Amino acid sequence: MTENVVILGSGYGGAGAIKSLEQEVGNRADITWISNVDHHLVLHEVHRCIRNPEVSEKVSIPVNEIKKPSTRFVQGTVTGLDCDERTVHLEDGQSVDYDYCVVAIGSRTAFFGIDGLKEHSYTLKNLDDALSIHDEIKSAAREASRTDPAKIVVGGAGLSGIQSAGEIAEFRKQYRAPLDIHLVEGLDNVFPPGDPEVQGKLTKMLNERGIEIMTGEFITSVDEDTVYIGDDTELDYDILIWTGGITGQDCTEDIDLGKDDRSHRLHASSTFQTSDDRVFALGDTALIDQTGGDPAPPTAQAAWQAAEVIGENIRRSMRNQPLTSWTYEDKGTLISIGDAAVAHNVVGVPMDTFGGRAAETLKKVIATRWINSITGLGRAAKAWPDM
Repeated sequence: MTENVVILGSGYGGAGAIKSLEQEVGNRADITWISNVDHHLVLHEVHRCIRNPEVSEKVSIPVNEIKKPSTRFVQGTVTGLDCDERTVHLEDGQSVDYDYCVVAIGSRTAFFGIDGLKEHSYTLKNLDDALSIHDEIKSAAREASRTDPAKIVVGGAGLSGIQSAGEIAEFRKQYRAPLDIHLVEGLDNVFPPGDPEVQGKLTKMLNERGIEIMTGEFITSVDEDTVYIGDDTELDYDILIWTGGITGQDCTEDIDLGKDDRSHRLHASSTFQTSDDRVFALGDTALIDQTGGDPAPPTAQAAWQAAEVIGENIRRSMRNQPLTSWTYEDKGTLISIGDAAVAHNVVGVPMDTFGGRAAETLKKVIATRWINSITGLGRAAKAWPDM
């Protein structure tokens, strides 16, 4: 009997799972791919669109260029998962039955209950977000002057915050735009998970680009004109971009699976199985068990690696064979600041932390290698100059 395998989401986990499943079970199963958008977004490069919206064509890949013709695609927003009936429910009233389901629907931006933050900030979770930020910055720059520059505040100095601030600085340089840029981080250093060497390198590069860094105090509230930081600091703004954390999608709150009580991200074993052995989860959607106690990080790199194994485990599950345990391997960190980049602990590279042309080239290699893996060399080659 042919099994129905349904994949939810078109991010790194979802797009990677499609390639893995088509290879491992494509001739033994009917595969259905469901996503609320008709493309895969190379999310770790979407900040490029803040400076240049034409890059959207390079980082947005139509699903039909990724999947095989035999894989059915349904565009729709997932609203629920009935594990007893093995049915996925969509916002438009459709339902899709499954024998095995892979949940890779990503995450939402977390606002941590900070008063006014959600209402007054832009986020960077999809292509429309990046293009909206571009339009707003362009408009603000037109209305500003050298004596009264537009004030751009980026909240959160992790990967997305640093890269967004870097692109805004490049926009300012390219168009001589009157912009003041502030990067606010509640913890004591930019890129909080990094070691001191990479934090120092990033801080230096951000300072050189005229980005004012504010660390050590959290944003406490926001109104339409002001960001309030700690007990005493008030920072006026024209545009606020918030990149400070993630939480589960709305629909995961009501799914009857084991999940984190606060974020509603699904608990998954190192085989990606959830509390239901017919439902697997990976990417930002999941907290995937790893040795040592901490779950796998919610990064593109982790999702790519996990996706390579998911097809094999669905095939093994179909055959009642033991599943393969996946262990995340940190292959290094690459962070862009405009056209420049910082590389840290990259596997196979003898230097620990470095910038310059070598880091910039490595950043391009990683992005285009991913694009090549899900589409082909032609699209990857076209994307290379803008990565």
